[in-house]
Amino acid sequence: MGESLSRHGGGPRILDTVLRNLLAYAVLVAALLAVTGYAPLDTDPVPTVFDAKTTEIIGTWRCVEGTEVVFRSDGTAAVTLLDGQERDYGSGWRLSGAGTWKLTGAQPAGRNLGQHVRLDLPARTGAGARSEMRHETDLPAPPEAYRWTFELRRDERQSLELYFFYGAPGARGAYVLERDL
Repeated sequence: MGESLSRHGGGPRILDTVLRNLLAYAVLVAALLAVTGYAPLDTDPVPTVFDAKTTEIIGTWRCVEGTEVVFRSDGTAAVTLLDGQERDYGSGWRLSGAGTWKLTGAQPAGRNLGQHVRLDLPARTGAGARSEMRHETDLPAPPEAYRWTFELRRDERQSLELYFFYGAPGARGAYVLERDL
């Protein structure tokens, strides 16, 4: 009776087929990840902040080549020459205008599950290009509206830093805004 079950019910043959299919899918997924450039061992862990306060965000933050973001207590912001994040950075455009901002709770938003600052620019009032891109003639047009998601981290003095990543995976840099004291 046991012999007829394995011959007609599948038993070990079904298990063998399922395991082979799982192995084939695993190989396929690994190949796709390798082709798309996913390399989890090439990336550093992203710091996570859970204790940021709105009062730590309010103020003027600066970066290179005249970048300035003023976060106001009423949730509005003034943006001057802020670069695009992630792959948009490579386009070379920089945006200016009036926007709104919000400190998020601990939720998935950027590269970690901690808090983030979301900055929305619903309509740009100005645009420029980074200095190394100003002589390029075929730059893509800057977007009319844009949303940034800033990661948060603390420096050695425990002061808050706002930053986002730029560049392609494996060649990323951090665009760090520093708060005026």
